[in-house]
Amino acid sequence: MVRTLSLLVALAAALVAGRAQAAISGDYVESRTCDVYTGPCFANAQMGLAGHQAVLAWSIDEGSYAGVDLSGLKAVMAVRASNTLSFGGGLDINPYPIQAVILLDERASTAQREALERFVRDQTSHMAPDVQRVDVAAIEMRVDHISMSASLRAGDEVHLSTRKLKKGDCVCSNEELYYPPLVAVENADAAYTLDGGFSGRGLRTTWSNPGSRSAYLATFNLP
Repeated sequence: MVRTLSLLVALAAALVAGRAQAAISGDYVESRTCDVYTGPCFANAQMGLAGHQAVLAWSIDEGSYAGVDLSGLKAVMAVRASNTLSFGGGLDINPYPIQAVILLDERASTAQREALERFVRDQTSHMAPDVQRVDVAAIEMRVDHISMSASLRAGDEVHLSTRKLKKGDCVCSNEELYYPPLVAVENADAAYTLDGGFSGRGLRTTWSNPGSRSAYLATFNLP
C-alpha cells in the first residue's frame, strides 16, 4: 500500500513537472497602422481607412512548444488585412481576408523553426491568416516594461522603436485602449511608436507608422 502511494505521488510530481516544463513565456510587442490608444472620435475617423496592417513579435524567455525547447528565440508576423484590424472590444469590424508573413529566428534549428512557426500560427489562429511566406531572419528584440521602451528589428524587413506615452500624447483627454491587442497576452499597455514599419515581400504593400500611439508592450505565459 505504501509503495503504491509512493508511486502515485511520484507520478503526480512528474506530471506537474512536465506541465511546468511545457509552459512558455516571454515578451510581446505589437504595432498597428492606427492609434490603439485614442479617443472614439479619432478612432471613428480612422476606422475603415487605417489600421489594416500590423506587426506582432514574440521574444521567448523560456519554455517549450510542441515538445521543442524554444528558450531565447524570437518570431515575428506581419499582417495585412482588408479592413481595420480589430478582435474583441465590442467592435463590429470584418477585417477578412488577412494575409501574413512569418519571420523566424535564424538561430533556430530545423526542429525549432517548425515549432516556432506552429507557435505563431496557433497564437494567431483566430485571425485565420493566409500565410504568404515563411522565412528566417536575424531578429533582435528588447523590451523594458518600466520605461515602455522597446526595439525590434527583423533583418531589413521589420523595425520598431517605442517610448512611454506622455501627457502631451493625449489630444482629446478622452483616450482609452480602443483596440485590444490582436492576440492573447498579459500586462498589455499602450506605447508611443517612435518609428516602425514593414518593408518586406509577400504582402503587396509596405508601411511606416512613426509618431503614433499605435504600439502595445505585453507579456505572455502560456501552458
